[in-house]
Amino acid sequence: MNPSFSDTGSGQARDPRTGRVLHRKLDREQVRAWAREAGFAEAGVVAVPYADEKRDAGRFEEWVRAGRAGTMDYLKRTGQNAGRNPDPEPGGENGPLVRARMGIPFPWAESAIVCFAGYDSAQPRSIDPAKQEEGWIARYAWSGRRDAGGVRRPSDYHKVLLKRIKALEARIRAARLRDGFGEFEARGYVDTGPLVERALATAAGLGWTGKNTCLIHPQLGSFGFLAVLVTSLEVEAALQPLRVPDRCGSCTRCLDACPTNALIAPYQMDAAKCIAYLTIEHKGTIDAELMEGMGRQVFGCDICQDVCPWNSPRRTPLSGDAELEAREELVNPALDWLAALDEAEFALRFNGSPVRRTGFHGLKRNVAIAMGNSGLRRFAPRLEHWAEAADEGLRTAARWALERLSLKQ
Repeated sequence: MNPSFSDTGSGQARDPRTGRVLHRKLDREQVRAWAREAGFAEAGVVAVPYADEKRDAGRFEEWVRAGRAGTMDYLKRTGQNAGRNPDPEPGGENGPLVRARMGIPFPWAESAIVCFAGYDSAQPRSIDPAKQEEGWIARYAWSGRRDAGGVRRPSDYHKVLLKRIKALEARIRAARLRDGFGEFEARGYVDTGPLVERALATAAGLGWTGKNTCLIHPQLGSFGFLAVLVTSLEVEAALQPLRVPDRCGSCTRCLDACPTNALIAPYQMDAAKCIAYLTIEHKGTIDAELMEGMGRQVFGCDICQDVCPWNSPRRTPLSGDAELEAREELVNPALDWLAALDEAEFALRFNGSPVRRTGFHGLKRNVAIAMGNSGLRRFAPRLEHWAEAADEGLRTAARWALERLSLKQ
Protein backbone atom coordinates (compact mmCIF):
# COMPACT_ATOMS: atom_id res chain seq x y z
CA MET A 1 0.00 0.00 0.00
CA ASN A 2 1.18 3.51 -0.71
CA PRO A 3 2.70 4.74 2.60
CA SER A 4 0.95 8.09 2.24
CA PHE A 5 -2.38 6.33 2.86
CA SER A 6 -3.66 5.82 6.40
CA ASP A 7 -5.03 2.45 7.51
CA THR A 8 -8.44 2.62 9.21
CA GLY A 9 -7.89 -0.74 10.95
CA SER A 10 -10.82 -2.37 9.18
CA GLY A 11 -9.10 -3.51 5.99
CA GLN A 12 -9.56 -0.08 4.44
CA ALA A 13 -7.29 2.86 3.78
CA ARG A 14 -8.09 6.57 3.37
CA ASP A 15 -6.44 9.13 1.20
CA PRO A 16 -5.33 11.72 3.82
CA ARG A 17 -5.94 14.54 1.35
CA THR A 18 -9.52 13.69 0.37
CA GLY A 19 -10.63 11.29 3.10
CA ARG A 20 -11.85 8.92 0.37
CA VAL A 21 -11.97 5.26 1.46
CA LEU A 22 -9.61 3.13 -0.62
CA HIS A 23 -10.33 -0.57 -0.87
CA ARG A 24 -7.44 -3.01 -0.79
CA LYS A 25 -9.93 -5.80 -0.08
CA LEU A 26 -12.99 -6.82 -2.03
CA ASP A 27 -16.19 -5.01 -1.21
CA ARG A 28 -19.37 -6.82 -2.24
CA GLU A 29 -21.39 -3.85 -3.38
CA GLN A 30 -18.52 -2.34 -5.34
CA VAL A 31 -17.79 -5.65 -7.08
CA ARG A 32 -21.49 -6.16 -7.77
CA ALA A 33 -21.69 -2.74 -9.41
CA TRP A 34 -18.64 -3.44 -11.57
CA ALA A 35 -20.01 -6.86 -12.57
CA ARG A 36 -23.27 -5.29 -13.67
CA GLU A 37 -21.32 -2.71 -15.67
CA ALA A 38 -19.55 -5.64 -17.38
CA GLY A 39 -22.92 -7.06 -18.46
CA PHE A 40 -23.90 -9.51 -15.73
CA ALA A 41 -27.32 -9.49 -14.07
CA GLU A 42 -25.99 -10.23 -10.59
CA ALA A 43 -22.80 -11.02 -8.68
CA GLY A 44 -21.69 -12.15 -5.25
CA VAL A 45 -18.40 -12.42 -3.38
CA VAL A 46 -17.27 -15.16 -1.02
CA ALA A 47 -14.07 -15.62 0.99
CA VAL A 48 -12.45 -19.03 0.57
CA PRO A 49 -12.38 -21.47 2.12
CA TYR A 50 -16.02 -20.74 2.88
CA ALA A 51 -17.95 -22.00 5.89
CA ASP A 52 -19.61 -25.02 4.25
CA GLU A 53 -16.69 -26.07 2.05
CA LYS A 54 -15.90 -29.24 4.01
CA ARG A 55 -19.55 -30.34 3.82
CA ASP A 56 -19.76 -29.59 0.09
CA ALA A 57 -16.45 -31.35 -0.58
CA GLY A 58 -17.72 -34.46 1.18
CA ARG A 59 -20.92 -34.47 -0.85
CA PHE A 60 -19.00 -34.09 -4.10
CA GLU A 61 -16.61 -36.91 -3.19
CA GLU A 62 -19.52 -39.17 -2.30
CA TRP A 63 -21.33 -38.30 -5.56
CA VAL A 64 -18.28 -39.21 -7.65
CA ARG A 65 -17.57 -42.39 -5.69
CA ALA A 66 -21.17 -43.51 -6.25
CA GLY A 67 -20.60 -43.41 -10.01
CA ARG A 68 -23.06 -40.59 -10.58
CA ALA A 69 -20.65 -38.58 -12.74
CA GLY A 70 -21.08 -41.12 -15.55
CA THR A 71 -18.29 -40.89 -18.12
CA MET A 72 -17.41 -37.27 -17.26
CA ASP A 73 -13.85 -38.12 -16.30
CA TYR A 74 -12.87 -34.47 -15.94
CA LEU A 75 -14.99 -34.39 -12.78
CA LYS A 76 -13.01 -37.32 -11.38
CA ARG A 77 -9.56 -35.79 -11.83
CA THR A 78 -7.33 -36.07 -8.77
CA GLY A 79 -4.10 -34.36 -7.77
CA GLN A 80 -1.22 -35.15 -5.45
CA ASN A 81 -1.02 -31.57 -4.20
CA ALA A 82 -3.78 -30.82 -1.74
CA GLY A 83 -2.91 -27.13 -1.76
CA ARG A 84 -4.20 -25.34 1.37
CA ASN A 85 -6.63 -28.16 2.14
CA PRO A 86 -6.03 -28.87 5.86
CA ASP A 87 -8.41 -31.84 5.95
CA PRO A 88 -8.10 -33.74 2.64
CA GLU A 89 -10.86 -36.03 1.52
CA PRO A 90 -9.91 -39.51 0.26
CA GLY A 91 -10.13 -38.90 -3.48
CA GLY A 92 -8.11 -41.98 -4.47
CA GLU A 93 -4.56 -43.22 -4.81
CA ASN A 94 -3.55 -40.10 -6.76
CA GLY A 95 -4.81 -37.68 -4.14
CA PRO A 96 -8.02 -35.75 -3.50
CA LEU A 97 -10.46 -34.77 -6.21
CA VAL A 98 -9.25 -31.51 -7.72
CA ARG A 99 -12.76 -30.00 -7.78
CA ALA A 100 -13.56 -30.89 -4.17
CA ARG A 101 -11.97 -27.81 -2.65
CA MET A 102 -10.70 -24.56 -4.17
CA GLY A 103 -7.45 -24.77 -2.22
CA ILE A 104 -6.39 -27.79 -4.27
CA PRO A 105 -6.15 -26.20 -7.74
CA PHE A 106 -5.77 -22.64 -6.37
CA PRO A 107 -3.60 -22.68 -3.23
CA TRP A 108 -3.25 -18.89 -3.51
CA ALA A 109 -7.00 -18.19 -3.65
CA GLU A 110 -8.57 -15.94 -1.01
CA SER A 111 -11.89 -15.17 -2.68
CA ALA A 112 -14.26 -15.98 -5.52
CA ILE A 113 -16.50 -13.57 -7.39
CA VAL A 114 -19.50 -15.42 -8.83
CA CYS A 115 -21.50 -13.73 -11.59
CA PHE A 116 -24.95 -14.61 -12.95
CA ALA A 117 -26.20 -13.94 -16.50
CA GLY A 118 -29.82 -14.81 -17.28
CA TYR A 119 -30.91 -16.42 -20.54
CA ASP A 120 -34.67 -16.83 -20.15
CA SER A 121 -36.73 -15.59 -23.09
CA ALA A 122 -40.31 -15.29 -24.28
CA GLN A 123 -40.20 -18.50 -26.34
CA PRO A 124 -42.26 -21.59 -25.35
CA ARG A 125 -41.22 -24.05 -22.66
CA SER A 126 -40.28 -27.64 -23.46
CA ILE A 127 -43.38 -28.80 -21.59
CA ASP A 128 -45.73 -26.68 -23.74
CA PRO A 129 -47.71 -28.38 -26.54
CA ALA A 130 -45.61 -29.06 -29.64
CA LYS A 131 -45.91 -30.96 -32.90
CA GLN A 132 -44.93 -34.64 -32.96
CA GLU A 133 -42.27 -33.97 -35.58
CA GLU A 134 -40.48 -31.33 -33.49
CA GLY A 135 -37.50 -31.85 -31.24
CA TRP A 136 -36.15 -29.78 -28.35
CA ILE A 137 -32.82 -28.02 -27.93
CA ALA A 138 -32.09 -26.75 -24.42
CA ARG A 139 -32.87 -23.09 -23.91
CA TYR A 140 -29.31 -22.11 -23.03
CA ALA A 141 -28.05 -23.35 -26.41
CA TRP A 142 -30.31 -21.05 -28.47
CA SER A 143 -28.00 -18.10 -27.94
CA GLY A 144 -27.19 -15.82 -30.84
CA ARG A 145 -26.20 -12.25 -31.64
CA ARG A 146 -26.63 -9.98 -34.64
CA ASP A 147 -23.54 -9.19 -36.67
CA ALA A 148 -22.79 -5.82 -38.27
CA GLY A 149 -25.07 -6.73 -41.18
CA GLY A 150 -28.00 -7.58 -38.91
CA VAL A 151 -27.67 -11.33 -39.48
CA ARG A 152 -28.15 -13.48 -36.37
CA ARG A 153 -25.11 -15.69 -35.73
CA PRO A 154 -24.49 -18.37 -33.09
CA SER A 155 -22.95 -17.09 -29.87
CA ASP A 156 -21.21 -19.34 -27.38
CA TYR A 157 -22.01 -18.24 -23.85
CA HIS A 158 -18.57 -19.44 -22.72
CA LYS A 159 -16.88 -16.81 -24.90
CA VAL A 160 -19.46 -14.10 -24.24
CA LEU A 161 -19.21 -14.40 -20.47
CA LEU A 162 -15.46 -14.97 -20.33
CA LYS A 163 -15.04 -11.61 -22.06
CA ARG A 164 -17.20 -10.05 -19.34
CA ILE A 165 -15.24 -11.76 -16.56
CA LYS A 166 -12.01 -10.43 -18.03
CA ALA A 167 -13.57 -6.96 -18.21
CA LEU A 168 -14.47 -7.24 -14.51
CA GLU A 169 -10.93 -8.34 -13.67
CA ALA A 170 -9.51 -5.40 -15.63
CA ARG A 171 -11.86 -3.02 -13.75
CA ILE A 172 -10.63 -4.29 -10.39
CA ARG A 173 -6.99 -4.04 -11.47
CA ALA A 174 -7.48 -0.49 -12.71
CA ALA A 175 -9.12 0.56 -9.44
CA ARG A 176 -6.31 -0.95 -7.37
CA LEU A 177 -3.67 0.71 -9.51
CA ARG A 178 -5.45 4.04 -9.14
CA ASP A 179 -5.60 3.62 -5.36
CA GLY A 180 -1.97 2.61 -5.01
CA PHE A 181 -2.34 -1.11 -4.33
CA GLY A 182 -0.38 -3.96 -5.89
CA GLU A 183 -1.06 -6.76 -8.36
CA PHE A 184 -2.98 -9.92 -7.54
CA GLU A 185 -3.53 -13.43 -8.91
CA ALA A 186 -6.76 -14.10 -10.77
CA ARG A 187 -8.32 -16.79 -12.97
CA GLY A 188 -11.64 -16.50 -14.78
CA TYR A 189 -13.81 -19.43 -15.81
CA VAL A 190 -17.15 -20.14 -17.48
CA ASP A 191 -17.93 -23.86 -17.03
CA THR A 192 -14.32 -24.75 -17.80
CA GLY A 193 -12.44 -24.51 -14.50
CA PRO A 194 -11.83 -27.02 -11.69
CA LEU A 195 -14.71 -25.58 -9.67
CA VAL A 196 -18.16 -26.53 -8.45
CA GLU A 197 -19.76 -23.26 -9.50
CA ARG A 198 -23.17 -23.92 -7.97
CA ALA A 199 -21.68 -24.45 -4.49
CA LEU A 200 -19.67 -21.23 -4.79
CA ALA A 201 -22.73 -19.33 -6.02
CA THR A 202 -24.75 -20.53 -3.05
CA ALA A 203 -21.96 -19.54 -0.67
CA ALA A 204 -21.76 -16.13 -2.37
CA GLY A 205 -25.45 -15.49 -1.69
CA LEU A 206 -26.79 -15.77 -5.24
CA GLY A 207 -29.51 -18.25 -4.31
CA TRP A 208 -30.06 -21.75 -3.02
CA THR A 209 -29.57 -25.20 -4.50
CA GLY A 210 -32.98 -26.50 -5.51
CA LYS A 211 -34.27 -30.04 -5.37
CA ASN A 212 -33.40 -30.30 -9.07
CA THR A 213 -29.77 -29.50 -8.08
CA CYS A 214 -29.85 -26.18 -9.99
CA LEU A 215 -29.01 -22.83 -8.41
CA ILE A 216 -32.23 -20.85 -7.95
CA HIS A 217 -31.97 -17.08 -7.62
CA PRO A 218 -34.95 -15.68 -5.69
CA GLN A 219 -35.63 -12.97 -8.28
CA LEU A 220 -34.06 -14.37 -11.47
CA GLY A 221 -34.94 -18.07 -11.23
CA SER A 222 -32.59 -20.79 -12.47
CA PHE A 223 -32.26 -19.99 -16.18
CA GLY A 224 -28.83 -18.45 -15.76
CA PHE A 225 -25.16 -18.98 -16.53
CA LEU A 226 -22.49 -18.78 -13.84
CA ALA A 227 -19.06 -17.27 -14.36
CA VAL A 228 -16.37 -17.24 -11.67
CA LEU A 229 -13.34 -15.04 -11.05
CA VAL A 230 -10.97 -16.62 -8.52
CA THR A 231 -8.65 -14.07 -6.89
CA SER A 232 -5.90 -13.77 -4.31
CA LEU A 233 -7.64 -10.72 -2.85
CA GLU A 234 -9.07 -10.89 0.64
CA VAL A 235 -12.67 -10.00 1.36
CA GLU A 236 -13.58 -7.11 3.65
CA ALA A 237 -13.49 -8.36 7.24
CA ALA A 238 -16.89 -6.82 7.95
CA LEU A 239 -18.44 -8.57 4.94
CA GLN A 240 -20.77 -11.24 6.30
CA PRO A 241 -21.57 -14.21 4.04
CA LEU A 242 -25.03 -13.90 2.54
CA ARG A 243 -27.45 -16.75 3.07
CA VAL A 244 -30.49 -17.26 0.86
CA PRO A 245 -32.83 -19.74 2.57
CA ASP A 246 -34.00 -22.85 0.75
CA ARG A 247 -37.46 -21.99 -0.56
CA CYS A 248 -38.32 -25.24 -2.34
CA GLY A 249 -40.56 -26.16 0.58
CA SER A 250 -42.66 -29.28 0.04
CA CYS A 251 -42.67 -28.90 -3.78
CA THR A 252 -41.51 -31.96 -5.74
CA ARG A 253 -42.52 -30.94 -9.26
CA CYS A 254 -39.00 -31.39 -10.64
CA LEU A 255 -38.63 -34.89 -9.21
CA ASP A 256 -42.07 -35.90 -10.42
CA ALA A 257 -41.44 -34.56 -13.95
CA CYS A 258 -38.00 -36.08 -14.62
CA PRO A 259 -38.72 -38.73 -17.28
CA THR A 260 -35.55 -40.79 -16.69
CA ASN A 261 -35.67 -40.61 -12.86
CA ALA A 262 -32.30 -38.88 -12.80
CA LEU A 263 -33.42 -36.95 -9.71
CA ILE A 264 -33.12 -39.93 -7.39
CA ALA A 265 -34.05 -37.88 -4.29
CA PRO A 266 -34.44 -34.21 -3.39
CA TYR A 267 -31.14 -32.41 -4.07
CA GLN A 268 -29.58 -35.56 -5.56
CA MET A 269 -29.01 -36.26 -9.25
CA ASP A 270 -27.58 -39.31 -10.98
CA ALA A 271 -25.98 -37.59 -13.96
CA ALA A 272 -25.66 -40.92 -15.77
CA LYS A 273 -29.46 -40.88 -16.14
CA CYS A 274 -29.86 -37.18 -16.89
CA ILE A 275 -31.07 -36.34 -20.41
CA ALA A 276 -28.69 -33.37 -20.60
CA TYR A 277 -25.77 -35.71 -19.89
CA LEU A 278 -27.03 -38.40 -22.27
CA THR A 279 -27.55 -36.03 -25.20
CA ILE A 280 -24.39 -33.95 -24.73
CA GLU A 281 -21.66 -35.46 -22.59
CA HIS A 282 -22.19 -39.16 -23.21
CA LYS A 283 -20.63 -40.49 -26.39
CA GLY A 284 -21.58 -43.68 -28.22
CA THR A 285 -24.54 -45.90 -27.42
CA ILE A 286 -27.26 -45.06 -24.93
CA ASP A 287 -28.98 -47.73 -22.84
CA ALA A 288 -32.29 -48.76 -24.41
CA GLU A 289 -34.05 -48.45 -21.05
CA LEU A 290 -33.31 -44.69 -21.02
CA MET A 291 -34.22 -43.89 -24.64
CA GLU A 292 -37.99 -43.79 -24.16
CA GLY A 293 -37.64 -41.28 -21.32
CA MET A 294 -35.55 -39.00 -23.51
CA GLY A 295 -38.69 -38.07 -25.45
CA ARG A 296 -38.02 -35.40 -28.07
CA GLN A 297 -34.92 -33.93 -26.44
CA VAL A 298 -32.10 -33.75 -28.99
CA PHE A 299 -29.69 -31.47 -27.05
CA GLY A 300 -29.94 -30.98 -23.32
CA CYS A 301 -33.10 -30.87 -21.25
CA ASP A 302 -35.12 -28.12 -19.55
CA ILE A 303 -37.92 -30.16 -18.00
CA CYS A 304 -36.93 -29.89 -14.33
CA GLN A 305 -36.50 -26.13 -14.73
CA ASP A 306 -39.60 -25.60 -16.88
CA VAL A 307 -41.86 -27.09 -14.20
CA CYS A 308 -40.22 -25.11 -11.37
CA PRO A 309 -42.52 -22.42 -9.91
CA TRP A 310 -39.50 -20.14 -9.47
CA ASN A 311 -39.16 -19.99 -13.27
CA SER A 312 -42.78 -19.00 -13.83
CA PRO A 313 -43.04 -16.23 -16.47
CA ARG A 314 -45.15 -14.30 -13.96
CA ARG A 315 -42.37 -14.42 -11.36
CA THR A 316 -39.06 -14.03 -13.18
CA PRO A 317 -38.02 -11.34 -15.67
CA LEU A 318 -36.87 -12.17 -19.19
CA SER A 319 -33.18 -11.75 -19.86
CA GLY A 320 -33.01 -9.14 -22.60
CA ASP A 321 -29.29 -9.89 -23.06
CA ALA A 322 -28.45 -8.85 -26.62
CA GLU A 323 -25.54 -11.32 -26.85
CA LEU A 324 -27.64 -14.27 -25.66
CA GLU A 325 -30.85 -13.80 -27.64
CA ALA A 326 -32.75 -16.85 -28.88
CA ARG A 327 -32.25 -18.07 -32.43
CA GLU A 328 -35.80 -18.79 -33.57
CA GLU A 329 -34.80 -21.72 -35.81
CA LEU A 330 -33.59 -23.62 -32.74
CA VAL A 331 -36.91 -23.35 -30.88
CA ASN A 332 -38.90 -26.57 -31.42
CA PRO A 333 -36.73 -27.50 -34.44
CA ALA A 334 -38.17 -29.90 -37.02
CA LEU A 335 -36.62 -33.35 -36.74
CA ASP A 336 -36.60 -33.58 -40.54
CA TRP A 337 -34.46 -30.46 -40.74
CA LEU A 338 -31.96 -31.71 -38.16
CA ALA A 339 -31.82 -35.15 -39.79
CA ALA A 340 -31.08 -33.69 -43.22
CA LEU A 341 -28.04 -31.68 -42.09
CA ASP A 342 -24.76 -32.90 -43.54
CA GLU A 343 -21.48 -32.32 -41.71
CA ALA A 344 -20.73 -29.10 -43.57
CA GLU A 345 -24.13 -27.60 -42.77
CA PHE A 346 -23.94 -28.83 -39.18
CA ALA A 347 -20.68 -26.91 -38.84
CA LEU A 348 -22.18 -23.83 -40.52
CA ARG A 349 -25.25 -23.81 -38.27
CA PHE A 350 -23.52 -24.66 -35.00
CA ASN A 351 -19.92 -23.45 -35.08
CA GLY A 352 -19.74 -21.07 -32.14
CA SER A 353 -22.81 -22.68 -30.57
CA PRO A 354 -22.96 -25.00 -27.53
CA VAL A 355 -24.72 -27.55 -29.80
CA ARG A 356 -21.36 -28.19 -31.42
CA ARG A 357 -20.33 -30.07 -28.27
CA THR A 358 -22.53 -33.08 -28.96
CA GLY A 359 -20.86 -33.64 -32.33
CA PHE A 360 -22.40 -34.43 -35.71
CA HIS A 361 -23.03 -38.13 -35.03
CA GLY A 362 -24.16 -37.42 -31.48
CA LEU A 363 -26.86 -35.06 -32.71
CA LYS A 364 -28.02 -37.60 -35.31
CA ARG A 365 -28.18 -40.27 -32.60
CA ASN A 366 -30.35 -38.01 -30.46
CA VAL A 367 -32.59 -37.16 -33.43
CA ALA A 368 -33.06 -40.88 -34.14
CA ILE A 369 -34.25 -41.44 -30.57
CA ALA A 370 -36.65 -38.49 -30.81
CA MET A 371 -38.01 -39.92 -34.07
CA GLY A 372 -38.64 -43.25 -32.36
CA ASN A 373 -40.49 -41.50 -29.57
CA SER A 374 -42.56 -39.40 -32.00
CA GLY A 375 -44.78 -42.30 -33.09
CA LEU A 376 -44.54 -41.10 -36.72
CA ARG A 377 -43.96 -43.93 -39.18
CA ARG A 378 -42.90 -41.53 -41.88
CA PHE A 379 -39.49 -41.33 -40.19
CA ALA A 380 -38.89 -45.05 -40.91
CA PRO A 381 -37.00 -44.61 -44.22
CA ARG A 382 -34.49 -42.26 -42.60
CA LEU A 383 -34.11 -44.58 -39.62
CA GLU A 384 -33.62 -47.61 -41.88
CA HIS A 385 -30.77 -45.77 -43.57
CA TRP A 386 -29.21 -44.88 -40.23
CA ALA A 387 -29.66 -48.46 -38.98
CA GLU A 388 -26.72 -49.38 -41.23
CA ALA A 389 -24.54 -46.44 -40.18
CA ALA A 390 -20.90 -46.99 -39.31
CA ASP A 391 -21.32 -45.00 -36.08
CA GLU A 392 -22.39 -47.45 -33.37
CA GLY A 393 -24.32 -44.93 -31.30
CA LEU A 394 -26.38 -43.78 -34.28
CA ARG A 395 -26.88 -47.32 -35.57
CA THR A 396 -28.09 -48.60 -32.20
CA ALA A 397 -30.44 -45.65 -31.70
CA ALA A 398 -31.93 -46.02 -35.19
CA ARG A 399 -32.61 -49.72 -34.70
CA TRP A 400 -34.24 -49.04 -31.35
CA ALA A 401 -36.37 -46.29 -32.91
CA LEU A 402 -37.55 -48.57 -35.74
CA GLU A 403 -38.56 -51.23 -33.23
CA ARG A 404 -40.39 -48.65 -31.13
CA LEU A 405 -42.30 -47.31 -34.15
CA SER A 406 -43.31 -50.84 -35.14
CA LEU A 407 -44.66 -51.46 -31.65
CA LYS A 408 -46.77 -48.30 -31.87
CA GLN A 409 -48.61 -49.45 -35.01
